[in-house]
Amino acid sequence: MSGASGLVRLNSLSPVDAEAEFLECCGSHRWARLMTSHRPYPDPGALLAAAYEAAYDLDPSDLAEALAAESAEPLPPGGGQAAQTALSAAHAEYERRFGHAFVISVAGVVRDEQVDHILAGIHARLGNREEAERTIAEDELRALALARLATRLVTPPPSAATPPAANPAS
Repeated sequence: MSGASGLVRLNSLSPVDAEAEFLECCGSHRWARLMTSHRPYPDPGALLAAAYEAAYDLDPSDLAEALAAESAEPLPPGGGQAAQTALSAAHAEYERRFGHAFVISVAGVVRDEQVDHILAGIHARLGNREEAERTIAEDELRALALARLATRLVTPPPSAATPPAANPAS
């Protein structure tokens, strides 16, 4: 699916379905409603620009809602068992210390280097004060939302990829 056809799909969803899909990109209901209400988007660039702007319009409670909706992403492959164990332990410590999942964008990071990137990021950020870490986490959350949305432009979610006639649950 090209970015243009992904955009057509997003623009043509019902408001309820569009909001649900936007919520999968960022867990803020306000962000999802803003994104839904500004449709149709004329091109992928306009969609991503609107997403970026909407993310900066969120107040602290909206951002807290979005962070609360995050969960630790499945660990990327690589790095060996020791790195995976260290990463799992660091995630648990981060959640205990800051009260939400560790968020970091790996967009643009070579797949083989993602575990090291995440591990270095989490260790560096564990030393942050709560307010400083909240600011960093909010920036990373925005980057994740944009990356997830960009992915949706080229790869529809599983429910959209299966035609209704071929889906036995329909």
